[in-house]
Amino acid sequence: MSPTGPAASDFPALSAQGHVTFLGAGPGDPGLLTLRAVEALASADVLVAEPDVLGVVRYHARAGVSTPELTVVDAQSAAAGVPVLRDAANLVMEAVKGGRRVVRAVSGDPGLDGNAGAEMLACAAAGIPFEVVPGVANVVGVPAYAGVPLRDAQGADVRFVDARTASDRCWTEVGASDATAVVSTTLDSVAAAAGELVSAGRKPDTPLTVTVAGTTTRQRTWTATLGTIAQVLKQAKVLPSPEGHRPVIAVVGERSSAAQRDQLAWFESKPLFGWKVLVPRTKEQSASLSDQLRSYGAVPHEVPTIAVEPPRTPQQMERAVKGLVTGRYEWIAFTSVNAVKAVREKFEEYGLDARAFAGIKVAAVGEQTAAALVDFGVKPDLVPSGEQSAAGLLEDWPPYDPVFDPIDRVFLPRADIATETLVAGLIELGWEVDDVTAYRTVRASPPPADTREAIKGGGFDAVLFTSSSTVRNLVGIAGKPHNVTVIACIGPATAKTAEEHGLRVDVLSPEPSVHKLAEALAEFGARRREAAKEAGDPVTRPSERRPGARRRRTTT
Repeated sequence: MSPTGPAASDFPALSAQGHVTFLGAGPGDPGLLTLRAVEALASADVLVAEPDVLGVVRYHARAGVSTPELTVVDAQSAAAGVPVLRDAANLVMEAVKGGRRVVRAVSGDPGLDGNAGAEMLACAAAGIPFEVVPGVANVVGVPAYAGVPLRDAQGADVRFVDARTASDRCWTEVGASDATAVVSTTLDSVAAAAGELVSAGRKPDTPLTVTVAGTTTRQRTWTATLGTIAQVLKQAKVLPSPEGHRPVIAVVGERSSAAQRDQLAWFESKPLFGWKVLVPRTKEQSASLSDQLRSYGAVPHEVPTIAVEPPRTPQQMERAVKGLVTGRYEWIAFTSVNAVKAVREKFEEYGLDARAFAGIKVAAVGEQTAAALVDFGVKPDLVPSGEQSAAGLLEDWPPYDPVFDPIDRVFLPRADIATETLVAGLIELGWEVDDVTAYRTVRASPPPADTREAIKGGGFDAVLFTSSSTVRNLVGIAGKPHNVTVIACIGPATAKTAEEHGLRVDVLSPEPSVHKLAEALAEFGARRREAAKEAGDPVTRPSERRPGARRRRTTT
């Protein structure tokens, strides 16, 4: 049961009637969704949301959820490039009549969305049960991510203004006060809103920050004053722009001064903020790596360079798995997550589970492989204490001892292109090795044309190479990365392969670990950022160094 109380779907009478959850999706960062929001999304039959909100919440919805498309019913706003969607109430009412659970997701918080309020009244009038799941409001979340506190120890008043609907009386009241004003407006209307406040009595030198795409890795914030904001946006080549209708949050008051933002802009100061980083691995392999990159502010883009396929002749693998069950082996050594997956799939084919490993010692080449085993229900007996590689595993592997080891054989399931390092080392330690091809690695299909163009044209800020094969395969299926792209390699062998393909290696991981590689890239980004600040230069991404990049930036 949810700590917020039972859902309407827990009661048959209400369930037959359907149920609506009005849900706040927050300002844009999916990490700001509440636990209750994730719970509601997981049980939804129908998800109604504007396209930008749908992108935030869709991940948490169950497979097969219906997502009816909202249509534009305001022709005037559509012509102005700001389509207003007004048929959500009809979609909600239609869906809920079928007894289904409907989630109506809105940006920010439902309590600050006028349309959501009208839809709630429609549900109430029709006798349809509904609940409200609050979200982080844009007017609160965006300033927090921009490093602009709305209150301080003195406890100044805070006033929220929607410039689209603000009356003359509203502007007069806010302009005559010394309250912090949080203004919701659009990029090309910021100067007009600033002018309203100055006309109403605010001093032209009052500090102001303007944030677009707040809480996302596209966030940008400009610091100015009420009197200079128009010129600041023009000098930054932000305006004029065909995307001037983009929503922004402007904070007016002393707490938005440049001096404070230099100290408090935690989000935009992340070492890889806004960097588009190419991760040439399969989605399964890159999940934790991509999460780590996001924590540094990067935007990971996963491009598989290899595909994993079963061995051409499965008999060898089948014999080895049967031998594992019948006591043929003392050890089984896993050198990759894919090896764990291959053995797990073969177990499931035979109706076996992790209990089949009873009495067998299990080794894993590194942390990720060990984690895959734990997920399978197997705790490894041996993981390298030092370097996470075949060589590191051999450093800790005990030599065969006929007194203590009743069986002298090791089962080694691995890729068809694996090196012989581990096999040779185990034989030298006195072990017999059944070296079994558990899976084949083949070159993946080329990525979409726009991704190939971004790779060759400098659209990526960095690329992480986690093996020599990822270098060869990426160049083979997509072309050579542009020379402005930062090249990061997991070890000397991978770096050598990159250099052989004409690439300049900028970052070398101190250890052969994908997480250490990401950490090394973040340290590189932090040094680059500090160097720019010390030189008095603007902090830019590597991709902004290519010809024409600055011009194109104004329209993104």
